[in-house]
Amino acid sequence: MTAKASTAKSTPDAIISRFMNYVLEHGEIPVSVYKFCKENKIKEEEFYAFFGSFQGLEKAIWNTFYTKTESLLQKNKAYEQYDNREKLLTFFYTFFEMLTLNRSYVLLVLEGNKDRLNSLQQLSGLRRHIRAFGKMLAEDRNSERQYQISKFTPGLIAEGVWVQFLFLLKFWMNDSSAGFERTDVAIEKSVNTVFEVFDRAPFDSIIDFGKFLYGERMS
Repeated sequence: MTAKASTAKSTPDAIISRFMNYVLEHGEIPVSVYKFCKENKIKEEEFYAFFGSFQGLEKAIWNTFYTKTESLLQKNKAYEQYDNREKLLTFFYTFFEMLTLNRSYVLLVLEGNKDRLNSLQQLSGLRRHIRAFGKMLAEDRNSERQYQISKFTPGLIAEGVWVQFLFLLKFWMNDSSAGFERTDVAIEKSVNTVFEVFDRAPFDSIIDFGKFLYGERMS
């Protein structure tokens, strides 16, 4: 019985779940890996087999949000048929649904963390994932149609998608609307704006997006 419990608790997902519960219940990370493992009946070597530290575990949580989002997208048979605008929209909608399921934890570790640098370090792995996703969309877009977007290299677009994510993350954190419907609107407007810029369309959408942001700031 003890062996079974130990095996169940030594998986990365199980350790992550217990860590998140601890943070939510205590409002802070555990004092030490030793104390955390002792309270959760996990051997320290089991913890260190997956995570080198609590900092590494925190990064892994954000990576897990991404990989679970990616898994959901892959299960959607229609997703591969979407154009890149729809893929980015679907990614953001799905990712923020994932964050909403874990909203209390996300708000606690980002808003409650006085060390801004540490907050950003938590997102370093996620940044690589999202930039890679943005770069993939950019490269696919360049190959699909003959756009003259020399100013928008895949690397620049990848960074743009990351910056866009950070804006949406901040927006979502401050969103108090029912069902976070304002975040959904922000996602749609921001993605549409990005793609219309790439298409060299008139800047009406940018103006519209700017008015939306201004209205949200004033509300």
